[in-house]
Amino acid sequence: QVQLVESGGGLVQPGGSLRLSCAASGLNLDSYAVGWFRQAPGKEREAVSCIGRNGAHTYYADSVVGRFTTSGDNAENRIYLDMSSLKPEDTAIYSCATPGLLCGSRWATKEYEYWGQGTQVTVSS
Repeated sequence: QVQLVESGGGLVQPGGSLRLSCAASGLNLDSYAVGWFRQAPGKEREAVSCIGRNGAHTYYADSVVGRFTTSGDNAENRIYLDMSSLKPEDTAIYSCATPGLLCGSRWATKEYEYWGQGTQVTVSS
């Protein structure tokens, strides 16, 4: 049974940083692409990033380029999302998901098969 579990969310002041973690069971994340998504209240879900197998490629939404970085730890079977220079508009529930083997050029809109339950990130003073 595949399970993805996010952690690391919390309350942070504007300009601050957080590291989110996506832990997997039932599959080896070094063999799968993993995406991060977020959804703010009253808004549609937004694709944030995608990292390919073994970190070969990374993709980011324009809204987070230069501020967010996604990476993997094969030994821990985890994918991370390092977020810095956080803004109030980054407030959302962040979820990780896997689309299978590849991110691809349509990483932001393709179907993702397995999803975590999400972790809340709140950016506020």
